[in-house]
Amino acid sequence: MTQLNITIDLEELKAKVENSSLESPVKASLTLILNSLMEKERDEYINALSHERTNDRKGYRNGYYERQLVTGAGSLKLNVPRTRDGAFSPSAFKRYERYDQALVLSMMEMVINGVSTRKVSKIVEELCGKKVSKSFVSEITKSLDPIVNEWKNRPLNAYYFSYIYVDAMYIKVREDNKVVSKAVYIACGVNEKGYREIIGIQIDYKESTEAWSKFFEHLKSRGIQSPKMIISDAHAGLVRAIEESFLGTSWQRCVVHYLRNMTDTMPKKKLIEAREDLKAIFRTSRLTHARELKDKFINNYQDTKSLQKVIEKLDIGFEDAMQFHSQKAKYHKHLRTTNMLERVNREIRRRERVISIFPNDQSAIRTIGSVLMDIDEDWEKKQYFKGFDEVE
Repeated sequence: MTQLNITIDLEELKAKVENSSLESPVKASLTLILNSLMEKERDEYINALSHERTNDRKGYRNGYYERQLVTGAGSLKLNVPRTRDGAFSPSAFKRYERYDQALVLSMMEMVINGVSTRKVSKIVEELCGKKVSKSFVSEITKSLDPIVNEWKNRPLNAYYFSYIYVDAMYIKVREDNKVVSKAVYIACGVNEKGYREIIGIQIDYKESTEAWSKFFEHLKSRGIQSPKMIISDAHAGLVRAIEESFLGTSWQRCVVHYLRNMTDTMPKKKLIEAREDLKAIFRTSRLTHARELKDKFINNYQDTKSLQKVIEKLDIGFEDAMQFHSQKAKYHKHLRTTNMLERVNREIRRRERVISIFPNDQSAIRTIGSVLMDIDEDWEKKQYFKGFDEVE
């Protein structure tokens, strides 16, 4: 085969291009050179020049196809040679694949961080000169599915989770040409080393005993054992599911939700002193003192008509809201409320507002799961219960 003589050091040129800012004339020159390089590589692959007759020929040319190559300065439009056997692949693209990968990763990151697909496609076009559709951005983000699903279903038997926090939030999802409301169940655990983990996410139609039980069974199938305590609000279906799924586990009613539930029944502008007396019950660090304040509140206001609902709720739910006192005092601030999960929900909601309506359940799992994975990674860096592994 006749040899081509190219005096330009193409490898050096490509290396410089990767780190340079290219203007249009230079980009045009680079396009010409890269096209020539790919043509040379095809000649070598076939082992024959164009129209050359030789016994050593290994294949035949089959025209070209157009492909864009994204670089740091913009997009190059190249004519990629083809062979009839379809096996030829020019090496020029391998040097630049990381630009395509970086672009894909950037698009995925933008979507997960709450940038709409419309804005993503516009940003990519402005930065790279490469136009991408909203549907293309959506398809790209689907590559997250196996990663999120693997994390979502990972084994949980490496540690014992002493405390588990559970909550549900509602999202809108398209289903059968209509928009429906669905519940997203989320569970966080504190393991035997005192570190937090997101241990569960599931989507269902509504909060019910059956749905929560199914969620808990999923956690148990991955290795979760009955914890010392589960912290949640007082949704009836959730509380029943906890009782049935985790025998011997204490249920801690979120104090913040409980207080809000009681104060919402009180007059807005009157009984300011009664409101402060009620809050004082839950501020004390000693259980015996809390019981004294509770009995005092009931005695002082038992004849006040507008406080009868508050007294009834206080009498019925008090012990469930005081379960955190059975644990070490230095952990009380973490165990008395679901504030930790409330912050997680706010972070999810910040992204979810951009999407507004998820096209399907998997799309919701993909987005919310990715957010939870980021939070989970941050949690690995900081012990939540200080010195927990030393004393437990």
